[in-house]
Amino acid sequence: MPLNTFAYWSRSSLLLGMLLLGVLPRAVFAQNQSSSPNVQIVNPTPPPSSSIYTLEGGKRLMDEAAAAVNSQNYAVAARKLLEARTVMNQLSNFYQSLNSSFLGIDTAAADSNRRRALEAAQLRDQATFQLALVYRANNQPELAVPLLVEIIRSQNPTRELGQKAYQQLLELGFVDVPFPRTGAIPSATPAPSPPPATSANPQPRQ
Repeated sequence: MPLNTFAYWSRSSLLLGMLLLGVLPRAVFAQNQSSSPNVQIVNPTPPPSSSIYTLEGGKRLMDEAAAAVNSQNYAVAARKLLEARTVMNQLSNFYQSLNSSFLGIDTAAADSNRRRALEAAQLRDQATFQLALVYRANNQPELAVPLLVEIIRSQNPTRELGQKAYQQLLELGFVDVPFPRTGAIPSATPAPSPPPATSANPQPRQ
């Protein structure tokens, strides 16, 4: 190929490349803009009724655990309650996070998530209390005591569930001072709070 012909094709290729570099990005951008879906606001869709990752799912697990206790199947009851307590604790933390995110932005959303966080925390503590009773019935006080102390820290000793947990500790001999005593004045009771993260949940003996 003659040298001048090679130079001609090189200049043509260079011009074509520069043209494509200038036009192609704009064409791709225009195509992406035209094909991007419109954002639509949809109504909330309730989760499947079989899902346990809901407040209703946690209640269902606790009902199944109660049925297992009535059959004296403590291993199944403990497994159901462990699952319910874990799920409700996660939901409480998620709803609390959403409540914090919407504070000062949307009052309705913040209040709704706060109510759900409190309900999930209450269910978690109820599942924890029932689990402690299962451990007691299965002759495992070493597993029941930490859960009972956790409930008192979350609920406060002046709340009904906190007092029930303390009564269990008294019956186990872990504490020796009854509460409430005559003349004791309960203080203000805060809402239940999430327990500190633990490395693992205790498992019942089979």
